[in-house]
Amino acid sequence: MEIHESSEDYLEAILMIQEKQGYVRSVDISDQLKVSKPSVTYATKKLKNAGLITMDKNGMIQFTKEGKELAKNIYTRHKTLTEFFVSLGVKQEQARIDACKVEHDISEQTFNAIKKKLKAQF
Repeated sequence: MEIHESSEDYLEAILMIQEKQGYVRSVDISDQLKVSKPSVTYATKKLKNAGLITMDKNGMIQFTKEGKELAKNIYTRHKTLTEFFVSLGVKQEQARIDACKVEHDISEQTFNAIKKKLKAQF
């Protein structure tokens, strides 16, 4: 499935919020990503139509099985790339920012090489 960078950001944010507080509402996503509520409504509608999330009558957002798996993969890429950049001497906050930019475009081959290199270091 083709998924765009902004959708990946939303999936990652939903996962992070869910892990932190156990539930996710549109307002939580808006706060996390610092975007407007109409932007969240538009994005969550797209994710719902793609079969990646569901929303109950109270506005609580949940992942579908496919959505949760995709979100976990995106978040793992983010954490791994952040760790890699820190291992190169980049400060934590800058490493996190750069990982967010790179995680969407890096090839699977390069990402796997980074994971292998990190495992060898530790």
